[in-house]
Amino acid sequence: MTLALIAGAGDLPVALLDRLPARPLVCALEEAEPHVPVDLWFRLERLGGFLRDLRARGVTQVCMAGGIQRPGIAWRHFDWPTVRLLPVMLRALSKGDDGALRTFIAVLENHGLRVVAAHDIVPGLLPAAGVLTVTQPGPPHRSDALVGDRCLHDMGRRDSGQACIVRDGRIVDEEDRRGTDALIGRNPGRGGILFKGPKPDQDRRADLPVIGPGTARGVIAAGLDGIVIEAGGVMVLDRDAVIATLDATQKFLWVREVTR
Repeated sequence: MTLALIAGAGDLPVALLDRLPARPLVCALEEAEPHVPVDLWFRLERLGGFLRDLRARGVTQVCMAGGIQRPGIAWRHFDWPTVRLLPVMLRALSKGDDGALRTFIAVLENHGLRVVAAHDIVPGLLPAAGVLTVTQPGPPHRSDALVGDRCLHDMGRRDSGQACIVRDGRIVDEEDRRGTDALIGRNPGRGGILFKGPKPDQDRRADLPVIGPGTARGVIAAGLDGIVIEAGGVMVLDRDAVIATLDATQKFLWVREVTR
């Protein structure tokens, strides 16, 4: 088994490389900005040739990790192996992010590559359900979590994001393409929660939400009371640091069982 890691932006690719027993082949779209050294860059217009290259290198498994902005298409860059994929690619680009991702996974699998999740190759990224901090959520936070759960379900149907801020039973703001850090940063206040989870029926082998120490620091700076994440649906990077950061300021991290 040879693993290829398609790396995007953010801390997840870094965390995987730190914890994997052997370094995978690290690949990235030319438009991506990964924080790890890249062995093989590729363009979407040369996807067919890229997949052939992976097979020639003995790659049998692919893991996608990190954020990737939807790339543009430059027709002059197409190679012949990718021209045959053009109808599939055009259908994918006409869909939302989740639909496009599902199509990309299907293309990989049709070329004999097994797509694996980050939390499968590095166990322990998905924490067990429960409150992981000393500080516990109170009744208002539990009510806010119900509101956040409904909000994320609606956002998932719109394929629009994976996080929201809830305060006093009201949705303050929803995540957009700028991401969770931007959502937190533009909504300072007193109290409330950051609620984060996967989209309904999401293929959990890719684009699963992530929080880390930076998320904890942002929540503290924004004056929120804590973080609520969906059990089995959000990866936590450097969990000990996240918990210590929140404990130091009497904030909470609640890994909440799904109720819908």
